[in-house]
Amino acid sequence: MLKSDKATRKTLKVHSDDNVVVSIFALSSGEVINTESPSAQSFRLKQDVPAGHKIAICNIKKNEHVYKYGFSIGKATQDIAIGEHIHSHNLSTQLNGSETYTFKQDFVDTNSLSNMPTFEGYRRSNGKVGIRNEIWIVNTVGCVNNAARRIADMCKKAYPEKADDYIAQTHPFGCSQLGDDLNNTRKVLQSLVLNPNAGGVLVIGLGCENNQLDAFINGIDGLDTSRIRFFNSQQVDDEIEEGMRHVEALLAVMADDKRETVPVSELTLGMKCGGSDGFSGLTANAIVGRISDKLTQYGGRVILTETPEMFGAEQVLMDRANSKVTYDKIVALVQEFKDYFIKNNQPIYENPSPGNKAGGLTTLEEKSLGAIQKGGQAEVNEVIAYGESTAGGRGLTLLQAPGNDAVSSTALAAAGANMVLFTTGRGTPLGFPVPTVKISSNSDLATRKRHWIDFNAGAILDAQQNIDECANDLFSYILDVASGRLTRNEENDNREIAIWKSGVTL
Repeated sequence: MLKSDKATRKTLKVHSDDNVVVSIFALSSGEVINTESPSAQSFRLKQDVPAGHKIAICNIKKNEHVYKYGFSIGKATQDIAIGEHIHSHNLSTQLNGSETYTFKQDFVDTNSLSNMPTFEGYRRSNGKVGIRNEIWIVNTVGCVNNAARRIADMCKKAYPEKADDYIAQTHPFGCSQLGDDLNNTRKVLQSLVLNPNAGGVLVIGLGCENNQLDAFINGIDGLDTSRIRFFNSQQVDDEIEEGMRHVEALLAVMADDKRETVPVSELTLGMKCGGSDGFSGLTANAIVGRISDKLTQYGGRVILTETPEMFGAEQVLMDRANSKVTYDKIVALVQEFKDYFIKNNQPIYENPSPGNKAGGLTTLEEKSLGAIQKGGQAEVNEVIAYGESTAGGRGLTLLQAPGNDAVSSTALAAAGANMVLFTTGRGTPLGFPVPTVKISSNSDLATRKRHWIDFNAGAILDAQQNIDECANDLFSYILDVASGRLTRNEENDNREIAIWKSGVTL
């Protein structure tokens, strides 16, 4: 639970075991800081401290651990005195890629909640529920991107009332790809076809690409054939006219689709960090963690990804595995990504990004412990590979994907997320195939970029709300979005997909 400097509210202490506090504002050398810590009721700052950065609240000797979120975020590289600024100059990661793990279950076994909330969604023939009734145009190869975009634009003008939207899921891949790259492209696009937010899907191929259309369609398990149309552009006279005919056929099938009241247990949420600052783990990620706990207790599914942002906090997630089998899958998930770093001669600790560091995050452990706050305390009961879809039902899924905003958010949509909760301390206009709720960690960002931001978790810093109050408001907003309320990315028509490329292109 967050604690604060009550007299002046200059700092936040995250956990009772921490030996640091976080500055809410830019603070000047000599300022008096009052805390609730028994080791340092008040002290003077030794240096200027930027907003979001850490301050020592006790003397820390060289090689001693620095604690935030109740866990070590690294070791001091020199002696640090009470009131000193802690950052890259005196704190270092302890990660080196050779960590070992143990199986020791330590998760909170939360009971199911009663009084099930509802939203207005679209029930599909396979039992899944969508929160939009859109037509998605998916191309097997980047060569037909322009055709997909033209068809989507023409449909928006010709049939604006017949679907919630028409979205061209364009990308540059599918041609000349081999091995894992081709498999990744195919798997992600196939899984996107199955997302229940799409009431109808048009798949456009070229004809000569490696990602062949027939193999693509035949490889989709559980496909509702009444909801998909496809053709190769080389085999028709006019691909735009052909595409419009197929969309019209899909719209006829979708004509009777209506929203109906469904329990929130049918909802699947994807969780994503983007451009963190020193407050992301304290506000935005913290309330999203409350959402994870609440939704899973109601019987819904939460998907957490960005594997490299688990480095340094992976044991915390492993301790929440529901079985030894799941634990082994988490170990394999993490080790696979570490091997990917090592194979490419990259140090696994080369993170956070420059923007994250400017915002006050020093080590990967610190960023990761803040990032996994989004998963709350939920039991981990599913681990899936990149491009795979979740089985659904109650619980927390870990999904293999990098931290890159576009790649990981696309993977979340492919995994079956109806909506992505995207926390950010620095802001981005990016949007993805499913409604993308941008949650700011601070009020300044929410005010300056109100055309990007959907929800302000900075109200916690402003002492307007506590974490639980803010999380309850966010949960209500999520139900509104699930029932049709548009997010900023939808209002701005900002939709992107990106596919993880790691192999050979001819």
